Amino acid sequence: MTQIQSPSPSLYRQIAKLTVPIVLQNLLSAAVNSADVVMLNFVGPEHISAVSLAAQYASVLFMVFYGLGTGATMLCAQYYGKGDTRAIEVVEGIALRFSMAISFAFAAAALAIPRLMMRAFTPNPQLIEIGAQYLRNISVAYLCWGVIEVYLAVLRSIGRVAVSTALNTVAFLLNILLNAVFIFGLFGAPKLGAAGVALATSISRGVELILVLIVSARSKNIKLKPSLLFVRNRLLFRDFLRMAIPAMANDIVWGLAFSMYSVIIGQFLGDDMVAANSFASLVRNFGTILCFGVASAGGILLGQIIGENRMEQAAVAAKKLMRLTVLSGAIGGAIILAAMPLVLRFANLTDTGKGYLRVMLLINSYYVMGAAVNTTLIAGVFRAGGDSRFGFICDSIVMWCYAVPLGFIAAAALKLPPLWVYFLLCTDEFVKWPAVIRHYISRKWLKNITREGLFEQ
Repeated sequence: MTQIQSPSPSLYRQIAKLTVPIVLQNLLSAAVNSADVVMLNFVGPEHISAVSLAAQYASVLFMVFYGLGTGATMLCAQYYGKGDTRAIEVVEGIALRFSMAISFAFAAAALAIPRLMMRAFTPNPQLIEIGAQYLRNISVAYLCWGVIEVYLAVLRSIGRVAVSTALNTVAFLLNILLNAVFIFGLFGAPKLGAAGVALATSISRGVELILVLIVSARSKNIKLKPSLLFVRNRLLFRDFLRMAIPAMANDIVWGLAFSMYSVIIGQFLGDDMVAANSFASLVRNFGTILCFGVASAGGILLGQIIGENRMEQAAVAAKKLMRLTVLSGAIGGAIILAAMPLVLRFANLTDTGKGYLRVMLLINSYYVMGAAVNTTLIAGVFRAGGDSRFGFICDSIVMWCYAVPLGFIAAAALKLPPLWVYFLLCTDEFVKWPAVIRHYISRKWLKNITREGLFEQ
């Protein structure tokens, strides 16, 4: 097995090698979301708004899977650096048990109570009905997603990023094609509008799961085997709970808070803000693609270096990663500003909605820097060293004791203008900075979490 070399200038090349496929993967994901908005733009703004609100559940589910995947990556990357493949397989099985149970719960809710799920975001009967149809059709995708994300996260943790990107590429391209077919009723298919977006997603995820099974069957080391669901190891299970559960809880807390932002916008700020927020979120996703790619790649490399017990070199690598993060945040802001004229020209919004969108994009042009630094440190650097607890505590306090209450007070009690409410909601990342940077400097996150003698009787 090839070992990671000293974090000299070659570290940048190693990060680039991992970052490029991850960025491509995230870019394709954002492109699918863009295609949804572009195509639904011709159907009507109410379809865009309904999908934007209903998709909040997918966002929360993504945070769950990302947290489980990150927790698995924390352990798998270090055990890969240590050379322990058996431990990686056990961790994979543990993560799959959690992800499959959670995805089943979400799928059951989407089938049984979709209207109730939509009422949490909007009182508008039209949006509720459109969103309910979307949720029913996307329930199958939830089931597939739980297996796909965990297995691909394990592959990324051992450096097989290109495989993950290739599989996602096929699924995303198929998703875009099927979007057009089912939204507009091409080739004799029914014209389903927003429900067609969900159906296209479910079919493409099903195809991706089949491809994952094929890759697993041909893999020489890490496979997706049903038997892994029944493998038990008390120490690894305890380590997984100690690291993955705070990581998952952290991402759920963060994802739910962002969903509450949508609740605030949908319930108190009006349909123009809901529609404008759909476009603003889409553009922000493009602006953060590079930032999140750097964070993911850097976290994988740091985990492998720490697993080899090279602590000082890991600290140096973390400093280099932070420099790349600041650069990627600046690039992300520039992307948002560059996209602004095109988005404003294209968006099928009222004049009021376009006015909102212009200011929201300006806010997001600097907001991505806050997100870049915090994501790299909390989800990349700290988790690479086995520290997921700090991020959970930090996000819980900032998001739920500061940002969400502030948003409700500003919108419901003080009845501030919509853009002022949006501005206040977008201060959360910068409020975290002092505590996050202080924790980084302390180096309390820098720990080797692997164990010896895991399988000795």
